[in-house]
Amino acid sequence: MNHDVIITCAVTGDDTKVTKSPHCAVTPEQIAATAIEAARAGAAIVHIHVRDPDTGAFSMETRHYREVVKRIRDSGVDVIVNLTCGMGGYICVGEHGLDDTPAPGTDFVSQERRMQHVIDLCHEGLYRPDIATLDCGSLNFGDGNRAYVSTPDYLRRGAAILRDLGVKPELEVFDTGNLWFVRKMIDEGLIPAPALIQLCAGIPYGVPADVGHLLAMVNTLPADCIWTSFAISRMQMPWVAQSILLGGNVRVGLEDNLYLSRGVYASNAQLVERARTITEAMGARILSPAQARERLKIR
Repeated sequence: MNHDVIITCAVTGDDTKVTKSPHCAVTPEQIAATAIEAARAGAAIVHIHVRDPDTGAFSMETRHYREVVKRIRDSGVDVIVNLTCGMGGYICVGEHGLDDTPAPGTDFVSQERRMQHVIDLCHEGLYRPDIATLDCGSLNFGDGNRAYVSTPDYLRRGAAILRDLGVKPELEVFDTGNLWFVRKMIDEGLIPAPALIQLCAGIPYGVPADVGHLLAMVNTLPADCIWTSFAISRMQMPWVAQSILLGGNVRVGLEDNLYLSRGVYASNAQLVERARTITEAMGARILSPAQARERLKIR
């Protein structure tokens, strides 16, 4: 069991379903505000996607990330900022092979373009993130003809970029083969210690959200890593307890689950408070951002 728990709050993802919640943040001001509220509730890390303020669709624009990070920093609330680098990996294929591929919905770009906001903010120097994510493998992302593509060499390039920028990578693992490649990148010296690994469960069609699959991955984690995990929808809160029992940390937030209870929409702060209650009821404590920085060796 983990007695010193880091809570991450993923405040809003890229999925349009999130926007049906009245608590879904869309503008940079709203995203920053909900991240600050989550931090005040006990989240040591906030995981950030941004959206187009006019349409609510996901965005990759540096200016939106810059405004979110600036507002968080200017608030005076201490929290570790984790920016996604996962956008720009979708390929939608047609029914007739290359004749109608890529199909509408494709946003596939280079690894550098997926990370441009992080590169820009680090070069500017004012609002650099503490952590940035790498989605560590390709996946049939739900039903239909959409796949998320993140190849070994794309990932090597992403890890090298973050290493050179001095930003800690969070390695998002959606299936067992992803974890295999994470171990390989560590062996190749691309990931500074301690590796930060996020085990993502229940996303069709990655690893299922059941205890057996989580335990199998935990048993093959690289030595001396720091890991956390989450499951989506109604399994979010049971996963808080399960992750802690197996020695990990936890992630909650509207990116993964919209509800506090059946039919009751949650805010990010409420989800963090619920996770904190579960954690402390189990006899563990939550770590502050300063304590989490020390544990993660974030400079």
